[in-house]
Amino acid sequence: MHLIDIIQKKRNGGELSREEIDYVITEYVRDSIPDYQIAALLMAIWFRGMTRRETTDLTLAMAGSGDQVDLSRIPGVKVDKHSTGGVADTATLVVGPLVAACGGRVAKMSGRGLGHTGGTLDKLESIPGLTVTQTMERFIEIVSDCGLAIVGQTANLVPADKKLYALRDVTGTVDNLSLIASSVMSKKIAAGCDAIVLDVKTGTGAFMKERQGAVELARAMVEIGQLAGRRTLALVTDMNQPLGNAIGNAVEVAEAIQILRGELPSGDLKTVSFALAAQMLIASDICPSEDRAMALLDQAVASGGALERFARMIKAQGGDARICEDPGRLPNARQVLPLKARSSGFVGRMDTEAIGTAALLLGAGREKKDDAVDPAVGIWLLKRIGDPVRAGEDLALFHVNREGNLEESMRRFADAITIAEERPAPLPLIYTKIE
Repeated sequence: MHLIDIIQKKRNGGELSREEIDYVITEYVRDSIPDYQIAALLMAIWFRGMTRRETTDLTLAMAGSGDQVDLSRIPGVKVDKHSTGGVADTATLVVGPLVAACGGRVAKMSGRGLGHTGGTLDKLESIPGLTVTQTMERFIEIVSDCGLAIVGQTANLVPADKKLYALRDVTGTVDNLSLIASSVMSKKIAAGCDAIVLDVKTGTGAFMKERQGAVELARAMVEIGQLAGRRTLALVTDMNQPLGNAIGNAVEVAEAIQILRGELPSGDLKTVSFALAAQMLIASDICPSEDRAMALLDQAVASGGALERFARMIKAQGGDARICEDPGRLPNARQVLPLKARSSGFVGRMDTEAIGTAALLLGAGREKKDDAVDPAVGIWLLKRIGDPVRAGEDLALFHVNREGNLEESMRRFADAITIAEERPAPLPLIYTKIE
């Protein structure tokens, strides 16, 4: 085969065969194809798109480009959960312990934050002593013993995606449905779980700003998962405001602990987390219905079982499990400064991406992959969309260690909040379920 023929075929709107896709991925991982030719192919895909069959073939070729995780030694159905990313999306730290306390097996490989979105690994690493780097043997032991483990990807898991994503990031080809779907699902398939529950975000803080695009992405990923022999479903959820109230790393761990301890009886983060956990229990054959799953989840919190599972996982991964009883042991910022409302009315709209960027400027996130993250800093929201607010009232608390970007961070946050004269109509939190 000749890559120039494949590039021209896709450029002209043709459909690539499985053999052509396998050739591209295999040879690119072997460094036999230069970046500039793959960049040309990615741009042709961006303009011409891919069929569902092409997208599935691309996903499976990428999944087979490196290690394949074998979880067969872990008893029961192994379930994974994935979010397409947002702000204050701490659901994994709530969902994992909940499902484990109900008898599920959550074997999760997570990622780090980049740009305005947070990363589960960064949040976990704010727990003193905890390491997300585990051997595969130890990963399997922890899941078998605790019911859950959350670790980083192995070095050779889906190397094709690592190379392709780095190239997409610098060639303006990130935002293509087929390329996004294959990137996400190749890692999920290679990670070895039997069932996958997806949380596809839409709104001002999501990668997919428009709801229809999010629904299409969810459908594509569910179809890929099913064709690959995995039980797969997706919830399309709102990201027009931060999911939780805490934006950062240690502050998000603290909020997750509040939910697991039953100290936050309501809120968007709890609602979405419980909805995802219920679907994971159903996919794991533990519950036959959402009502039964919700009852089990409530019991897991009330009994202390969910918090106990989180503590066991933390200890097994080398962390200080005492933070579950005393979150004050988490890293604390030197200053906590309020940001006050400029006018009176109702919180009408939030630019969630700008709010995530405000936290990044404090040091809670990274603009480049090798940037350092400060685990102690972040923002705690005091008002959400629809809440009444008076001029001069606190909108948020800024947890600050360094003041270099503080003024810009506060300005961006303030500009991201629209105060309206009338209370806005509430948006749905969960738009639809795709099966």
